[in-house]
Amino acid sequence: MELLLNTIKKEGIILSDSVLKVDSFLNHQIDPHLMLAIGQEFAQLFEKDGITKILTIESSGIAPSVMAGLKLNVPVIFARKRKSLTLINELYTSTVYSFTKQEANEISVSKKFINEHDRVLIIDDFLANGQAALGLVEIARQANAEVAGIGIVIEKSFQSGGEELREKGFRVKSLARIASLSNGEVAFIQDKTEEPIR
Repeated sequence: MELLLNTIKKEGIILSDSVLKVDSFLNHQIDPHLMLAIGQEFAQLFEKDGITKILTIESSGIAPSVMAGLKLNVPVIFARKRKSLTLINELYTSTVYSFTKQEANEISVSKKFINEHDRVLIIDDFLANGQAALGLVEIARQANAEVAGIGIVIEKSFQSGGEELREKGFRVKSLARIASLSNGEVAFIQDKTEEPIR
């Protein structure tokens, strides 16, 4: 997805060999036009999979998920990280460790929003070690829902999460796959060749 790659190159800030800051367009300030294009891309990738719900995690997964939900014409559910006075009973829960924040969070989804009749598309902003995606998979499994696929905006392919999810048999589609953040430069992987492009 060229628009996303160009935006990462132009606006992404490399903080280390493993951390890319994208808060100007994805996870603090949001670029609505880019999110719409991302939603359209996810909708095209998963339009034949019979998706009935999109499942994401607050907060950075919400914007791309809502745009994909709009295009697929399905509801979007986001797992909450924080306790709420209104979200107290009948919950599916899982624990997710955040690589960026270096902390574990319990995530929750109300049982009334997901069930055994659902085919779920999981969407998230980043895939690094795969913990957020696996936490959402666990919630879907508790609901006996089927995970039809996992859509990721940015995958750090040099970390283990993508490989682990694919080895478990999940269909993972990442719109930008980063091969390396070394030497202050973002190198992407092209799906066809698996060779980095700079």
